Amino acid sequence: MILSNKLHVAVLMGGWANERPVSLMSGEGVAKALEARGHTVTRIDMDRQVAARIAEAKPDIVFNALHGVPGEDGTVQGMLDLMGVPYTHSGLATSVIAIDKQLTKQALVPRGIPMPGGRIVRTDDLYEGDPLPRPYVLKPVNEGSSVGVAIVTDESNYGNPIARDAKGPWQEFPELLAEPYIRGRELTTAVVGGKALGVTELIVESGFYDFENKYTDGRTRHVCPAEIPEDIAEACLRYAIEAHRILGCKGTSRTDFRWDDQQGLDGLFVLETNTQPGMTPLSLVPEQAKYCGMSYEDLVETIIADALADRGGHDGAQGQA
Repeated sequence: MILSNKLHVAVLMGGWANERPVSLMSGEGVAKALEARGHTVTRIDMDRQVAARIAEAKPDIVFNALHGVPGEDGTVQGMLDLMGVPYTHSGLATSVIAIDKQLTKQALVPRGIPMPGGRIVRTDDLYEGDPLPRPYVLKPVNEGSSVGVAIVTDESNYGNPIARDAKGPWQEFPELLAEPYIRGRELTTAVVGGKALGVTELIVESGFYDFENKYTDGRTRHVCPAEIPEDIAEACLRYAIEAHRILGCKGTSRTDFRWDDQQGLDGLFVLETNTQPGMTPLSLVPEQAKYCGMSYEDLVETIIADALADRGGHDGAQGQA
């Protein structure tokens, strides 16, 4: 996709979320790609004066390269809606739902998309006893990039019950989502412009696919396309497209899976759908786009073209209708 007109694009990046360093890398990559295509770019590092800075820049469109809160949870989307400024990626309602793992389950599971069970637990209750049989996973309800994820096993050094002084997400968040641990393999599928690109398997050098392993070069091997049975690959593509559609995602999304390869299709579960996937050199969406013959520059322009074609269409999740 090549934009026919040269645009003034404000690339919104950084912010104060845990994923700030990733966002800065994503934003700089996007900015350089746009400049290489002859577009005018204003880089904006998100701060409390962001609305005034966008208004002063007067861009044709904002490329939202923020990750996490408040750039991915509907806050920035609502601000831009009020300002009447077009922006990339998903709109307000979709962003509110997709960043919240429990709300995502409520939208997707009734539509036939398999996701792990589990429940929200108060952090203080973890010090009294386990919310689920071990092994289980604890994760923040509304963080991305595997921020604050802990796998609690009988062998873990968190204590039994979990000790207050043990390092983990319970020291940062008042509530956590507890889910059964699914053994097996990490898979992911990107959707761009309503089309699923492929399936990548993520093979971690050690531990699991947490924030550090995601963004440290050499810590995780990407196998694209994944060496998996055809029915599993087809299911990943189908579930990713369905999640994108039901949640009302725009531009691009990435759906992450856990697959227990001893259980066949019954062992495939959607973990989450990311409405603003990373655009760094190690990121999965650009990698899958390249596999499909789409350059990084074309990917960026495709996301912008999709947003411009959908002006006024950031109206939220289809699954809530």
